Amino acid sequence: MKTKLLLISAGMMSSLLLTSCGGDKAHSPVEIKKSEETKQETSDFKWNIDRFDDLKVIRYQVPSFDKLSLQQKTLVYYLSQAALSGRDIIYDQNYRHNLKVRKTLEAIVSNYKGDKNSEEWKNLMIYAKKVWFANGIHHHYSTEKFQPKFSKAFFKEAIQATGEGHEGLYAFLEPIIFNMSIDKKRVNQADGADIVLESANNFYGANITDVEAEAFYKNMKTKDGDTKTPISYGLNTTLVKENGKLTEAVWKSGGKYGPAIDKIVYWLEKAVTVAENEKQGKALELLIEYYNTGDLKIWDEYNIAWVKATEGDIDYINGFIEVYGDSKGYKASYESIIQITDFEASEAMQVLSNNVQWFEDNSSIMEAHKKKNVVGVSYKVVEAAMESGDASPSTPIGVNLPNANWIRENHGSKSVSLGNIVYAYSQSSGSGLLNEFCLNDVEVERAKKHGKRASKLHTALHEVVGHASGKINPGIGTPKETLKKYASALEEGRADLVALYYLLDQKMVDLGLMESLEVGKAEYDSYIRNGLMAQLQRLKLGDEIEEAHMRNRQMVAGWAYEKGMDEKVIEKVSKDGKTYFRVNDYKKLQVLFGELLKEIQRIKSEGDYEAGKNLIENYGVKVDPVIHQEVLDRVSKLNIAPYGGFVNPEYMVTKDESGKITEIKMKYVDSFENQMMNYAKNYSFLD
Repeated sequence: MKTKLLLISAGMMSSLLLTSCGGDKAHSPVEIKKSEETKQETSDFKWNIDRFDDLKVIRYQVPSFDKLSLQQKTLVYYLSQAALSGRDIIYDQNYRHNLKVRKTLEAIVSNYKGDKNSEEWKNLMIYAKKVWFANGIHHHYSTEKFQPKFSKAFFKEAIQATGEGHEGLYAFLEPIIFNMSIDKKRVNQADGADIVLESANNFYGANITDVEAEAFYKNMKTKDGDTKTPISYGLNTTLVKENGKLTEAVWKSGGKYGPAIDKIVYWLEKAVTVAENEKQGKALELLIEYYNTGDLKIWDEYNIAWVKATEGDIDYINGFIEVYGDSKGYKASYESIIQITDFEASEAMQVLSNNVQWFEDNSSIMEAHKKKNVVGVSYKVVEAAMESGDASPSTPIGVNLPNANWIRENHGSKSVSLGNIVYAYSQSSGSGLLNEFCLNDVEVERAKKHGKRASKLHTALHEVVGHASGKINPGIGTPKETLKKYASALEEGRADLVALYYLLDQKMVDLGLMESLEVGKAEYDSYIRNGLMAQLQRLKLGDEIEEAHMRNRQMVAGWAYEKGMDEKVIEKVSKDGKTYFRVNDYKKLQVLFGELLKEIQRIKSEGDYEAGKNLIENYGVKVDPVIHQEVLDRVSKLNIAPYGGFVNPEYMVTKDESGKITEIKMKYVDSFENQMMNYAKNYSFLD
């Protein structure tokens, strides 16, 4: 099972923009002290370093790095090098021609001698930055192909700077870049589409259909017959057709992506030598074995070992993990996040993990779908120290892994919140959206007072409690098999509903996690604003919603609005020619959230495809064109970038004459372009 990732560029970005203004009175004394220290340390720090098209680029800080021992710093460095070594993989996974496009653009940037003050050049640089940001030529969120604003003639002129063979290169790339009818969607989830054949991602070979792919993996699962510890078939392969027969190209050393994987392994082997403890080292060794063999049984062994390795201060995510990029939910994108524990913040939030069984027992879901023993949910607030692949530049703020249900149920899971990423986002954002979409001063003041705490608690509940809750009925397949392309949106909706349901529960106050239910009300306000209006800024007029997180939020908000319409639980209000959605009865809205949670858990537990499809298609896909146009008009006046991503810090290594590392310092970069060109120079291992 998948869907443990909460994308900040998708879901939480708007939530943060709508709720991150002003102070938060609900912090524990420890967190208040830390927050004040952080403000003093970072008051002069430049957070935003670039803005182009609908994107902004931000820097994040890693204050805990300087507190680490040299051995720990070396571990962070080695893991970071491993992370960046796989960077090329995500480009190729996203689209088969991405690497050729990216390397051509980088050659142009390095060698072009023409007028760099011209509009043509500026537009080409914007296009290049968008490709870097999205890890390819399709938008990182909408997955639509970028339309260049520079001319074909200029591109032909610019490509001459790449050297010999430029004419053939131009002829090859011209239709790929300029013809909008070719490979126009990286992930096509439209109802009625062949979601394999009509998706431009590179997880399936040419001319393979959805029906063929489904039959291939169904046959593989049937032959296996293991329903208790099922293998995640297809997770680390490209499905290809050779001589008319389907087969898999495995991503491993000596296989597909081998040169990049060999570099990952090289750095992971170094990481083993400075592991903090035996369990951490053993997990790394299993990860290396998995990369060398491509064996998914070893991948499961690694995940079990990784879940149990909880004692160190450094942790990491590395591998083929999340399946959002595959419309069928089989193939996983490469990603890596290196993490340093934020001890004070984690201590304050550990209470959720300690009480996870209470949340399960008191959920609104059916008794038959509740776990009798929720196993091993570890929760930490961490500082991201490096991100790569599908986690960069657009990053998650919360991660809950592993994704396999049976591992989670039998061995537990790790849940983290990337505290420094959340903080950087809040520092980089203004209050424009909050003021624009709040109906009155009461909502604004509630958001200013409680919004940050509400957003943090929603993320924590979503990851720690939400994804860990509920169970699938015996004999029912995994959600990607039963709920198919709707599995991700339904799972994210289910986890959101768990969070929403408990954010208005007195238990949260009794546990000391929030000062009053006003915190929950702030999140209810934000969620409804975002789900019914604000998130539509990310769509072009006339588009339907295809991204899983957006579908989930509109589905939850739209369903609750409709079901509570007779009692005006949520009311649509017109004021000064603008539309707002006001929550009139928070307790009744909580009941509605509980009812929808119960139904989605039933759908997941029973594998009810038709009911899941109806929920998403009826509430999560279609967009009211009048509301959409209004949102676009209102947001355009604010000049706010709807998407944000990050540059990483760089690590400067000092060695003695024998080659032994004696010191590692961290540097915050100030140029997105320079970092991308540096990565191109040092981490390009695939053609």
